Amino acid sequence: MEGCAVDASNQQRSFVIERDVPGAGTLSPQELAAIAQRSCKVLDELGPSIQWIHSYVTADRIYCIYASTDPALIHRHAELGGFPANRVSRVETIIDPSTAFE
Repeated sequence: MEGCAVDASNQQRSFVIERDVPGAGTLSPQELAAIAQRSCKVLDELGPSIQWIHSYVTADRIYCIYASTDPALIHRHAELGGFPANRVSRVETIIDPSTAFE
């Protein structure tokens, strides 16, 4: 598998994708691996204008961080992969504890 590669020359923005997945927190490592493999396969098909950065799994949701040139690609990835994309939000800025000292 190529591995979710990205072309850094693209004008990508960051997005947070909220996926309602009942029981997500109880998925086995094998089930999570299968989901990740399916995601990467679809990403490879869509090309370098979309990249999966990482995801956070909670009890009933998965929050994914993506970089993409177009939010429509995120919706297309969800459609082709069979993943819900209940909410796609563009990240406007990032803050962390160091922001308090700027």
